[in-house]
Amino acid sequence: MAERKPGSAAADRAYLWRLHRILALYVAGVLGFLALMTWAEHQGLSRHWIGPIFLFLTVMVYAGIGVYGRTTDPEDYYVAGRRIPPMYNGMATAADWMSAASFISLSGALYLQGFSGTPGQAGGLAYLLGWTGGFCLVAMLIAPHLRAMGLYTIPDFFHVRFGGRWPRVIAALAAVLCSFTYVVAQIYGVGLIASRLTGVQFEIGIMLGLGGVLLCSFLGGMRAITWTQVAQYVVLLLAFMIPVSWLAYKQLGNPLAPLVYGAQISKIADLEAQLLDSPAEHQVVQAYLQRAKDFEARLQDVEAALEREREKGRERIRALRAQNADVGLIVSASRELAALPRDAASARERWTREMRENYERARPLGGLPPHSQAYAGDPHGTSEEQRDYELTRRNFLALMFCLMVGTAGLPHLLTRYYTSPTVSAARASVGWSLFFIALLYLSAPALAVLVKFEVMQNLVGSSFEALPTWMAQWARVDSSLLSVEDVNGDGLIQFGEIRLGADLIMLATPELGGLPYVVSGLVAAGGLAAALSTADGLLLTISNALVRDLYFQDTRRQASPEQRVILTKFTLLAVALSAAFVAALKPSEILPMVSASFSLAASAFVPVMVLGIFWRGTTRQGAVAGMLGGLAITVYYMLSHVPAMQVLPRWLLADGLWFGIQPISAGVFGVPCGLLVTLVVSWITRPAPPLPRIRSEM
Repeated sequence: MAERKPGSAAADRAYLWRLHRILALYVAGVLGFLALMTWAEHQGLSRHWIGPIFLFLTVMVYAGIGVYGRTTDPEDYYVAGRRIPPMYNGMATAADWMSAASFISLSGALYLQGFSGTPGQAGGLAYLLGWTGGFCLVAMLIAPHLRAMGLYTIPDFFHVRFGGRWPRVIAALAAVLCSFTYVVAQIYGVGLIASRLTGVQFEIGIMLGLGGVLLCSFLGGMRAITWTQVAQYVVLLLAFMIPVSWLAYKQLGNPLAPLVYGAQISKIADLEAQLLDSPAEHQVVQAYLQRAKDFEARLQDVEAALEREREKGRERIRALRAQNADVGLIVSASRELAALPRDAASARERWTREMRENYERARPLGGLPPHSQAYAGDPHGTSEEQRDYELTRRNFLALMFCLMVGTAGLPHLLTRYYTSPTVSAARASVGWSLFFIALLYLSAPALAVLVKFEVMQNLVGSSFEALPTWMAQWARVDSSLLSVEDVNGDGLIQFGEIRLGADLIMLATPELGGLPYVVSGLVAAGGLAAALSTADGLLLTISNALVRDLYFQDTRRQASPEQRVILTKFTLLAVALSAAFVAALKPSEILPMVSASFSLAASAFVPVMVLGIFWRGTTRQGAVAGMLGGLAITVYYMLSHVPAMQVLPRWLLADGLWFGIQPISAGVFGVPCGLLVTLVVSWITRPAPPLPRIRSEM
């Protein structure tokens, strides 16, 4: 993209029109490429080529923009020269915001959790309301004030406002913590999509996508990232809107999905009632319930049960060999024997997890709540129903609060408004950000409803022999994304036998709706664009915090601005490789990891930042205590419920859930704690007023 520093009004208008022309040509090029690929598929181009072509060309376009925007100038590298027009800054912010969680997982959360969720899991609307409402806080409380200070990073604010070393150091460490958690989720999404597009292993897919991330952010910093994100927003917008518009047209005869999808909600309620009365679905429930009880029985004596399972496996292999069975059956039985847990500890962990999963799937509708219910339970029902209602509502509001406040504290998002030319442009950028985000967020609930109707109406009841090929392909990528099994043995697919992961719903929508495979490639490219755009900004934030705000805080370390930029680039490379290693371990689904980073950012930054902007009485000691207190409570509550931490003594961990709030919403405790500690310590440590001067009289 062409750039220039703002000057006269006429020059600024000419600059904008030049940007508009470039954007129009780019959009035309994307649409032309889609038309060409559709024609090629119609002419017989193999699916095995379509995916890699989409992956290669989109990454190369982003890399080309990154190479074109390369720079060693600090002003360009850190804040894109502070000359990004509001509309383009809004597009870049929307792409930065539309992470893998928003693009890939948000519709999946609405599909699996409904609008309000369950007592243990907040509904999908909490994400929409929290993330969107957070931008209102950004516009009113944060962005204009930060831009007016003319800084480079979020820790810069804490250094300038409070002085001293520790506010900046703590802010930098908190920025690294919440951003690293976030970027691992993005790179996980990159691996998921790249492996599906190319057919390579998940770990190799991570490295393929990581190359695109590094080419965009390594060379040009914020300057290259901004224009790359503008290009990525166009791709992800088309990738999201085409499938949802097609499903709406297919089911309702109108492509404007956000306006018409409400008609399908009542139909889904009718289908849910039919499924609840279906004898076949009841058989599925009983089958999963029996499996859960079998695992529960094994857990009574794990060592004996493990030995029995091993003996059964050996006996089966002997029987197959005695019958001269097919070699494939013998190999399969040998693999099942080898896959058994190696010791009692791993057996207990696996069987406990499988017991819980089967008990969950033994619930009606496969464990999914009715899609349109207000909250689980009944405020006027039995004591258990009243408890479920209260817990569901409490977790919904807690998650929405954490996402809203966390949005106002995410360092990689707030840094975007440093790139605006003026304070008023920063405000306008927030408005444009909301507009571009709303284009997708208004369609996410529609997509979840339309996909659920498609599954219930057309997939349920079909034969296992006619199982769509895309289901088997996705199951090979990761069985946690999709599994379907004929547990009641009737040869037909029941709703309770289908298990879809939240990260799959959006990516599988084109194939579910019967669209050409080119659209599947486009959706995957859109998900890749969403993950890459967010990963770019996060990696730059982490490397800036480590180099600019931590390493060069020591005044003895002298370096020119260009040398600092070079060191930041190599730090970014090291952080990216570390995040890729963690993502390869598949630590969690995308949405929980992203939500955890919001609680961390909300607790560490927002209370002290808002008080520092609007209350002159906030002291350095209060800021340090508030950040540490809020962050400590949040991290403690999260870690107390991580399975790996349960080996610690019980007195070190939180005793169950506090007020029934899930760990994902730990910020609901950290934010008030940080606010209160900052107020109290600032009041205690505020400087004494100067003594009045007494004039002596002789």
